[in-house]
Amino acid sequence: MKAKSDTEEMTAMAEHKILVVEDSSIMRQLLVMALRRISGVTVLEASDGLEALKTIANEDLSLVFSDVNMPGMDGLKLVRMIRSDKRACEIPIVMVTTEGAKEDRDRALALGATAYITKPVQGAEVVDTACRLLELSAGIPWN
Repeated sequence: MKAKSDTEEMTAMAEHKILVVEDSSIMRQLLVMALRRISGVTVLEASDGLEALKTIANEDLSLVFSDVNMPGMDGLKLVRMIRSDKRACEIPIVMVTTEGAKEDRDRALALGATAYITKPVQGAEVVDTACRLLELSAGIPWN
């Protein structure tokens, strides 16, 4: 196995890892495709909250996008679990949901969500939100 050069090491360290947690494979792929347009980003996937917790325990994440309504562990419980984890509590969390009511948004934000996007999502909104939270310039054309 070939050793990494110093440049490869620096590039790998500079990358941001984003976790997309969504039980709908179609919606998950839409989010993943949008996020992969951002330079220097690696996108990981989980289909529910339990799978997400395993990924969070094993990866150094920069950002999480999570659906609210999922079987098993929903997105709100996932937010509570992340916020109670000393190692992961500072990770920004974007909730992505069909629940557009102000009460739902306020509840998610009160639990520790950083941002809230209502479905149907647009790729540009996903990228803009990620870039804002990661303090990156998007520079992605949406023609």
